[in-house]
Amino acid sequence: MTRIALIGILIISLVVTIPWIQSLEDEPNQVNWAQRLDGEKGVVTNLQFYFHDTVTGQNPTAVRVAQASDTSTSLTLFGALMMVDDPLTESPDPSSKLVGRAQGLYGSAAQSDFGLIMVLNYGFTDGIYNGSSFSVLGLNQAMHQVREMAIVGGTGLFRMARGYASAKTYYMNPLTGNAIVGYNVTLFT
Repeated sequence: MTRIALIGILIISLVVTIPWIQSLEDEPNQVNWAQRLDGEKGVVTNLQFYFHDTVTGQNPTAVRVAQASDTSTSLTLFGALMMVDDPLTESPDPSSKLVGRAQGLYGSAAQSDFGLIMVLNYGFTDGIYNGSSFSVLGLNQAMHQVREMAIVGGTGLFRMARGYASAKTYYMNPLTGNAIVGYNVTLFT
């Protein structure tokens, strides 16, 4: 392909894309924490939000529902199982805009380091994503700076989703276990 043809394709792409981007700005259901790009082979959606896991206080969002007989003597809490209903927000500030909830369970699945098996549904309530969800299943090595987990399905706009979630701890209180985790999610539908 000649250089002139490539430049022509680039110009045509810009002419087609700019009105689409401008129409997104006028879209009443637009959300700041998500980008959606329709392509030839499907839709790619990138989400950025914060997960607030509160295990202490008057209104915890994560509670222990089971544990093994040795859990209390394990340095990693091996065998502890938590049920969660954690808020998802637009920013790390807990009072920022609520965009959804993470519901499901996680459990301490490692004896020698701190690793959580995550089985969670991330359901959204904001903009065009209201009523859509995706599911995560994977090991969350919580002490690593950044960890990656698999997206194994979804509903609504995320129906038949596949992809990955990158998680990075924004805040963690080692005395209480309360945490705020930033998520960057890439979904293919």
